Amino acid sequence: MGCISCAIPIFLRPTIIRSPPLKLSFYTFRRRTAAAAYSALPSSEREEIRSPELVARQYADLNLSDKFCEEVGHVRIRQHVNPLRSTLMIPVEPPDWNAVYEDATLPLMVDIGSGSGRFLLWLAKNNPASRNYLGLEIRPKLVTRAEHWVNELALKNIHFIFANATVSFEQLVSTYPGPLILVSILCPDPHFKKKHHKRRVVQKPLVESIVRGLVPGGQIFVQSDIADVALDMRDYFDAESEKLVHIDTVDPNMVCDNEGWLINNPMGIRTEREIHAESEGSRMFRRMYQKQR
Repeated sequence: MGCISCAIPIFLRPTIIRSPPLKLSFYTFRRRTAAAAYSALPSSEREEIRSPELVARQYADLNLSDKFCEEVGHVRIRQHVNPLRSTLMIPVEPPDWNAVYEDATLPLMVDIGSGSGRFLLWLAKNNPASRNYLGLEIRPKLVTRAEHWVNELALKNIHFIFANATVSFEQLVSTYPGPLILVSILCPDPHFKKKHHKRRVVQKPLVESIVRGLVPGGQIFVQSDIADVALDMRDYFDAESEKLVHIDTVDPNMVCDNEGWLINNPMGIRTEREIHAESEGSRMFRRMYQKQR
């Protein structure tokens, strides 16, 4: 008997289409790997490590409403925003600091890339009389929601501004009446592709602006769960060694590993990204610098 397929005209034979291998992005790969590991756990253990639940527990005392204001609606955080877009390269005007803060002469902490704002809100609520807090965020909806929460908590020592820190940082802090004592850059957008590294927030002009703005003894805290990003930030700030020293050289209580990374988060609370990353088993790379007196 002859081959049946040979008796079928070619144009009637089924065609098998082979798709090219799927290339997963770094985030997709890590998310799928984490999801697979998560689903393999017993249900009792799954509840314990769900990062959204860990975040909710960490910030429970803020008691933030789940219902967002109508102006914002549901907020999804885009992983990357291009800060070099022309519309984002216009410096923002400084606010009336005396209208923003109850006491505009208090020492100021600036969080560059403040995200949802929960981290800074927690600090502001727990340090109401000792510092003012300023969050700079490049995603406008997050700023609107964070300000909604500020009003909800009736806090007078914190403010959020929609701004590209790369072009607005110096103009903002130079007009603030009090001293700048702390700048944090925590898990900034990594912009993985080499051609996009110029979009990373930590660049020489911003580093120089931060160092100029800090009072002697002021500090800089940076961290990332992406080693390449952490090393990049470390290189930029290490280059200011004439003006900055690493914190472990002036404070022996700040313990570092053999590579100079801080073992613990010195802020007293973890950021949301930090919680998510560590729940997936990622390591956090931390550095803290102090401006020489």
